[in-house]
Amino acid sequence: MSTPTSPADSLRALGANRWAIPVMALLSRQDGARFAVIARAFGLSHHSLTRCLTYLRECGWVIPNPGHGHPLRPEYLLSETGRPVGALCERIMGSRERLGLSPTDLPRWGLPLVAGLAPDWSRFGELQTRLAPVTPRALSQTLQTMIGHDLIKRRIEDHYPPVALYGLTGRGQDLAGTILEA
Repeated sequence: MSTPTSPADSLRALGANRWAIPVMALLSRQDGARFAVIARAFGLSHHSLTRCLTYLRECGWVIPNPGHGHPLRPEYLLSETGRPVGALCERIMGSRERLGLSPTDLPRWGLPLVAGLAPDWSRFGELQTRLAPVTPRALSQTLQTMIGHDLIKRRIEDHYPPVALYGLTGRGQDLAGTILEA
């Protein structure tokens, strides 16, 4: 896997692993961490954390510490390309805490969807085009989940045929502001 280049690609990559955002935020906040510290912080199994760290290394965001060996030195650090992503993850985690969302509350396409909806109301087809390669089923399930967490709202335009439009709630705008701030 290559390093994601655009902000939209980064959001998609972060959503592809459930623990990527919390782990990146922890590494950013603590300027690196040891494997055991990360596992304990989130209650992760050895296998889950290994898979997450391997994924983050493949993205080019996390590197093993070349100076590791002393018990107090971190095993994993953010790479140069991972530092801005780590800062973004810290902001996302802060927003999640304010909104009362756990890492499992946002589906894979949740963050790209919130970022894609930020400007205005959109139709389902427009969202699917904006979030390509999302499947219609994945988009539909993500919309339902996000509506359930009061991040997105749906309204029906009185036309023939009726048109469903999706937009952000106040909570969704808070999360979008966190994602889109530079």
